[in-house]
Amino acid sequence: MNRRDLHSFWLFGARALLIGTLLASASGCPGQEVQFEATGARFGFSPVGAGRNFHEAEGFANWNLPWIWDLGSLWRVKSSVEVSGGWIGESGDNGAIFTAGPSLSLGKEALVVCLNCGISPTLLTRWEFPTKDLGTAFQFTSHAEIDLDISSRVRLSYRFQHMSNANLGRHNPGLNLVMLGLGYVF
Repeated sequence: MNRRDLHSFWLFGARALLIGTLLASASGCPGQEVQFEATGARFGFSPVGAGRNFHEAEGFANWNLPWIWDLGSLWRVKSSVEVSGGWIGESGDNGAIFTAGPSLSLGKEALVVCLNCGISPTLLTRWEFPTKDLGTAFQFTSHAEIDLDISSRVRLSYRFQHMSNANLGRHNPGLNLVMLGLGYVF
């Protein structure tokens, strides 16, 4: 990693930490509707048949945003923002991964399952791996996730995610991962 990439990595990390701190602070202020929702960890792997041996592990935190849309019959869509940081690797070659971005959740009142979709700008400390050159340190990660609240405080999740640099780099092969998560709901 050259000096410029290292500077970009730390600048992105500092901004993500600042945004997370501001959101956490806002959640404690009277009259604010931004609320800390959940924190947890996820582990991911390449889907069967993908021909790659990528793995990812990350910690995450979610904040509910004030925008909620009622769809009738107790169905609603709510907005949130998530930050995450962790490790990504293939065949012993490892790097760090950081994301921050919005998502929308579709659920029904008193139903323990919901669908969550979102997209996050992503920063990698390593983007060249033995079988895949992801093209650049800056990526976008989109996801579709099914959340299952197994109690009022514990949430399991199954996520399919796709990471791509949106043709910002000379290579853009993309990377698909299946993620399994465990979260604590506040």
